Amino acid sequence: MKITLTGSLGNIGSPLAKDLLSKGHTVTIISTDLKKESTIKALGAKAAIGSIEDAEFLSAAFSGADAVYLMEPPVNFFDKELDIEAYYGKLGHNFVKAILNSGVQHVVHLSSIGAHTNEGNGMLHFHHLVENILRELPANISLTHVRALAIYYNLQSFIPGIKHGGKITANYGGDDLIAWVSPMDVADAIAEELESSAQGRKFRYVVSEELTCNETASILGAAIGKPDLKWEVISDEQQQARLVSIGMAPNQATGLVEMNAAMHTGKLFEDYEEHKPAAFGKVKMSDYAREFAKAYNA
Repeated sequence: MKITLTGSLGNIGSPLAKDLLSKGHTVTIISTDLKKESTIKALGAKAAIGSIEDAEFLSAAFSGADAVYLMEPPVNFFDKELDIEAYYGKLGHNFVKAILNSGVQHVVHLSSIGAHTNEGNGMLHFHHLVENILRELPANISLTHVRALAIYYNLQSFIPGIKHGGKITANYGGDDLIAWVSPMDVADAIAEELESSAQGRKFRYVVSEELTCNETASILGAAIGKPDLKWEVISDEQQQARLVSIGMAPNQATGLVEMNAAMHTGKLFEDYEEHKPAAFGKVKMSDYAREFAKAYNA
């Protein structure tokens, strides 16, 4: 198959590309970074250097592909001028335009937990927005939304707090049960969907392990030499104040606080609980803890 990937060589894109190439597929990787071109070519893939904000470039990059993988890149939550709805809305419409212009018939989109609703999901609302925009595609185009659960590498945002305060603090935690996922397991699921001949529309949740935040803290703490590491729950107001104090845009901080609050109450996981996959991924928190320790000790 000829497959075009957005997402460059990120935490999911890199293992995904390597997997597809190892199976003999012809892979084109889109990246905004010209410096990545040589690395992409060294993998055996083709490089398409340009911006997904450019619909014409995107159309050309998708042209001739049997399948495409779509993902929305992260943004700077400290940018006080950023309009997230407008930014991701434009990307979603660019994806639709490029798919229609190129004639691609098979699309796999990286989405997220929380994408099932437009209420109470905080900063994850843009996933709901983009899923809805992609539904504008004609029914004959196969479309799968791969909804990732809480991704392991986001735990690295707690490293400064552990180093300076000796604990993890957030407006969720303690005995809250969280469904975590490894980017490797997400990449495996995306590869399966890209290679699938199934037609129609669907979504698929991907999860590696369910753990309470206290269990997570214990595993990570053991890996960094802090076996008594605790995960303390603070109020929404305290979390908001902390995020704004370090320079996060107030509206983005509000979105993060709302998302965390929905994790604390379990509301964010309600749709996942109704559509939980029969099998979990292979990479467990104890496996990821080694990577966390490297980042902690860097």
